[in-house]
Amino acid sequence: MKINPNGFREYDARWIFEKDIDLEGITDLGKGLGTQVIKHTKNTNPRIIVGHDYRSYSEKIKKALINGLISTGCNVEDIGLSLSPTVYYAQFNLNSDAIAMVTASHNENGWTGVKMGIKKGLTHAPEEMNELKNITLNKKFVEGKGSVKNIENFKKIYSEDLIKKNKINKKIKAVVACGNGTAGIFAPEILKSIGCEVIELDCKLDWSFPKYNPNPEDLKMLNAISKVVKDNNADIGFGFDGDGDRCGVVDNKGNEIYSDKIGLLIARNLSAKHKDSTFVVDVKSTGLYSNDKILLGNQCKTIYWKTGHSHIKRKVNLEKALAGFEKSGHFFFNQPLGYGYDDGINSAIQICHLLDNQNKKISEIINELPKTYQTPTMAPFCKDEDKYEVVKEIVKKIQKLKKENIKIDNQSITEILTVNGIRFSLEDGSWGLVRASSNKPSLVIVTESPTSDSRKKEIFNFIDTLLQKTKKIGEYDQKI
Repeated sequence: MKINPNGFREYDARWIFEKDIDLEGITDLGKGLGTQVIKHTKNTNPRIIVGHDYRSYSEKIKKALINGLISTGCNVEDIGLSLSPTVYYAQFNLNSDAIAMVTASHNENGWTGVKMGIKKGLTHAPEEMNELKNITLNKKFVEGKGSVKNIENFKKIYSEDLIKKNKINKKIKAVVACGNGTAGIFAPEILKSIGCEVIELDCKLDWSFPKYNPNPEDLKMLNAISKVVKDNNADIGFGFDGDGDRCGVVDNKGNEIYSDKIGLLIARNLSAKHKDSTFVVDVKSTGLYSNDKILLGNQCKTIYWKTGHSHIKRKVNLEKALAGFEKSGHFFFNQPLGYGYDDGINSAIQICHLLDNQNKKISEIINELPKTYQTPTMAPFCKDEDKYEVVKEIVKKIQKLKKENIKIDNQSITEILTVNGIRFSLEDGSWGLVRASSNKPSLVIVTESPTSDSRKKEIFNFIDTLLQKTKKIGEYDQKI
């Protein structure tokens, strides 16, 4: 039996299949999850919804997980090939006790994982992941007699729920890119059904991901969308990740729009109808939310919170926020717009509503935002066992610099937020972020300046210099 303890991440589980975990290890994970669900629900035969993505090995991993679940007494309802939001929705629609989705999301081929949740609309928090890790590794399993049944054609039920309440009037020509991931059999059909003219790009399922990884933050994917948007004079381009809970956006001119700014446009659009609303955004997101004139004029407030779909979901739920936005492309819409979880297709739909409400191109709408200079998300390699200590070290160093009024590009540090790593702000509103990745052996760096592109770069250089001095940093996935 093989199961690497480092695969238990902050809010889900991810391993390289066969190298870090084998099928027996997956079965033990199922036993651990089943035991945990029984403990939390106080139900000896809880119902658990299970689905899987379109990787070559996902279905057999799901079967191994199910074997573990039913051995504890869980009654499994298998909805088959799914997106993560399809599984999340199934918990509401079928009123189950918990969910488990076999997916490695946007991670490269070879990775596997499981996203899990007990309370409707929420996935595991770090405390629940630590509990699951302890149960699984120490084999503290309960025994019972469970069952498994297949739920047929749930894809149709999920799709119809999105379609029936989201028809649009304007004919929007949209490029829909899925990177040959599972969203390919969901997104084009749903967007056509609400009224879009859809141009499909890499929507045929292919678990080898032959062209690029299905990741809407990946420049290869974004460049491919950009070309097709320009070649077809499309209104917008959408890119979905491997399990369909994220959406990236390219405007009508072929330019990437960072998801945090798309989130701000959606928030502006929603705030006119839903005054006094609360929005939650992650610490990687643009600083424009906090002083946006339209949001403030509609008496809306914005809370910056921990990066990670589980963290934002929980905060949206706790604050009864209308919506939450992550720079990575996870968007969360609460009632009446959604069920509080992240759904990339619903995110694309809300962008279509934005275009439907205005007689403008998306490039014109984005240009109405104040100009800022922003980096993409950059991830230097850092071992799982080192990354949190490195971040602690960086926090201490920057706090010391603030205390001593040491300037960065002739700007004093005015504010420090440590809710998730460290986000430090300068006098002119520029900021930099360093945090540990929740799901990979890496750190995460983002910088932004409302003043100049050079200041954005200087802040990055400052962060990079601090990191290099730790001697625990490897290659970056991408650099400015």
